[in-house]
Amino acid sequence: MINSNHLTGRSRVRLILVALILLLGAYWVGARYGPHQSGEVEARRLGAAQPAVNLKNISEHPESLTEDESINVRIYRQASPAVANVLTKATEYDFFMDPVPVEGAGSGFLIDPRGYILTNFHVVAGAQTIEVILGDKSRFPAKFIGADQRNDVALLKIDPKGKHIASLTLGDSSALQVGQKVLAIGNPFGFQSTLTTGVVSALGRTVQTSQSTFIDDAIQTDASINRGNSGGPLINTHGDVIGINSAIYTPSGTAAGIGFAIPINTAKLIATDLITEGRVRRAYLGVSTLELTGWLAEALDLPVQEGLLVEQATKGGPAAVAGIHGGDRTVQSGMRRLTIGGDVIVGIDGQKVANQFDMNVLLNRKRPGDTVTVTVYRGAKKTDVSVKLGERDGN
Repeated sequence: MINSNHLTGRSRVRLILVALILLLGAYWVGARYGPHQSGEVEARRLGAAQPAVNLKNISEHPESLTEDESINVRIYRQASPAVANVLTKATEYDFFMDPVPVEGAGSGFLIDPRGYILTNFHVVAGAQTIEVILGDKSRFPAKFIGADQRNDVALLKIDPKGKHIASLTLGDSSALQVGQKVLAIGNPFGFQSTLTTGVVSALGRTVQTSQSTFIDDAIQTDASINRGNSGGPLINTHGDVIGINSAIYTPSGTAAGIGFAIPINTAKLIATDLITEGRVRRAYLGVSTLELTGWLAEALDLPVQEGLLVEQATKGGPAAVAGIHGGDRTVQSGMRRLTIGGDVIVGIDGQKVANQFDMNVLLNRKRPGDTVTVTVYRGAKKTDVSVKLGERDGN
């Protein structure tokens, strides 16, 4: 035992230094070979160590999701089994009349457990064979039932062969409001069952998609719609289909955040006609018309610069029966013979008719048997004629 009374001042300093060195060494050993992570040490200092995050638990427990995420997950799980990948095959011919196989793809969705599927007409136009792949990867050949080319809606059917298949509930597109959340499911660029979300950006637009087709009362949305999404459902937060995704506005060739969907109320009428009648019932006025231009109106000394000059009112047709007059004489204009002297249609039910497109849109909203008020000029006199619409044969 060392007697501290016999230690010199220098010895005491040495002993203190040795003790400090030993203490520092013990601290280093504990830090190096004790708990392996400082985070664990901190957790123990604050309380019990936390378990590692389990991603599987997050997906299975809704409390780990926000309210908005929960809606997305619920709608996707509910709807995706009924969304179809629509594959088409056709044969075209090249310059040398050699056959060239052409394949196409789009989307569709089941509306009935019997196997009826709604899609866009342009998805299946010209197809020689159609196959659909459902959300569970099951494949079925599909039969083309019919279409309304003007509204770009087609109806297909598969035979479930006793298999239970999911179908979607069709909602009411007339109740939509700008700002509502919507979800689109489809197969963009072949990536099956892809979900995108957005809002209703605008309502009531009329979008011409080709020379012969248009979307009336279109639903505009910023939910991403790309090639392959065409024909897929646009869904509200209740899981009801409120539109058929149909077109995108791409001035630069890339997505611009503007997509358009056909209102489901329009598609429901078309599907019902095709299932029950085997055809689309389209309203018919019964006139052949010529679109006015400024020079023509001036040459004919007409009181209006815009409208449709009635060249012929079909004998026995709705317009002729109601008293609308066709032309009574012909004139030569360049390479064309024109029939003039008839009424000039300028409005239907108070809505302006400046060209053929305007009249097509307004008649598209009517059904055979509806009565409309057609505003015409007969010479310089403006008059209203009540017409009961007939039914047009074909599309």
